[in-house]
Amino acid sequence: MDLKELRDQIDILDGEMLEMFQKRMELCLQVAEYKKKNNVNVLQTGREKEVIDGIKKKADPRFEDSAAVLFSNIMDISKSYQQCEINKGVTFVDHIDFSAPLDCKVGCYGVKGSNSEEATKWIFGNRKKIEFYREFEDVFRAVQDGTIDFGIIPVQNSSTGSISAVYDLMRKYKVYINRMVRITIRHCLASANAESVSDIEAVYSHPQALMQCSEFIRKNDLKTVHYASTATAAKLVAKNEKKLAAICSEKCARLYNLKILEKNISDEESNFTRFVCIARDPMVEQDANRVSVVMSLSDDEGSLYRMLTKFRVAGLNLLRIESRPRHQGNFDVVFYLDFEGSVDDERVNALLVSLQNELKDFRFLGNYSEDIE
Repeated sequence: MDLKELRDQIDILDGEMLEMFQKRMELCLQVAEYKKKNNVNVLQTGREKEVIDGIKKKADPRFEDSAAVLFSNIMDISKSYQQCEINKGVTFVDHIDFSAPLDCKVGCYGVKGSNSEEATKWIFGNRKKIEFYREFEDVFRAVQDGTIDFGIIPVQNSSTGSISAVYDLMRKYKVYINRMVRITIRHCLASANAESVSDIEAVYSHPQALMQCSEFIRKNDLKTVHYASTATAAKLVAKNEKKLAAICSEKCARLYNLKILEKNISDEESNFTRFVCIARDPMVEQDANRVSVVMSLSDDEGSLYRMLTKFRVAGLNLLRIESRPRHQGNFDVVFYLDFEGSVDDERVNALLVSLQNELKDFRFLGNYSEDIE
């Protein structure tokens, strides 16, 4: 047979396989109805192993492992459909509409003039009172204990990636993301006493800002010192008599009466940071279209792939997946996932219920939208 004839036969077989697959899925939905009515768990580990072992025995030895993978995938798809059917109508999380009364208490990381302050004002307007906190954890603690109603924290930069410490704190504290804003970051080099870059004895800034300007720093052979934030670095430089400089925003430099020696010194011309607004309760805007969760998976073979299959079957687009160590003296990790959707969508709701029921360590972090400055 020539290539066309071979492909024609494959097309015929694909059509037959599709028809049989659809018949199988119809039967699976009937199984789901039975399990829902009789309160039977979807996951039947013994039954799954029995089926796969039977397939491997029947298969041509050349295709034994491939056949096992194929039928494992089919069974994963079947389970996802069953779980979606069983969880229809089950409410995953009770939430309230996102709103920020004029008298609410708001806090952020950093000091006056920081990018966090700019993100806070973007979300809440020009409030007279913003509480500033020196450490990321101070903001989380203040939200959880009720000192403030909302806290603003940076979570991700377009050039240096996620801020790992913040994601670890998202697991530690029971708070929820209810809003996100993307702020354009424009770093400059500013000093109180130096007249040129060559005069500078040391450059102070937050580690993230130093990383974002690493090429400029390397090119000018500058000594760097890590500091709590870009704004606190500017504040320090303004009070110091030495020829120090800070990497900060132009707005921050002007606020502390610093001379701007160089503008736009970031490695990347387009440099953005995402900030999230956290609160004690889950709040969801009407146009919320992004869901964040954190989870641990079992050590079973293919557990990550099987979890991702659920999103594919539900037709939900993953926006981000990132692993972080559990910090328990071993190499176990947790996964942070962002995906498109709303908890008011039946598919999203059913998937979240399924993940919560199946996984020992699963937490919903929020459903929100992203604003762009």
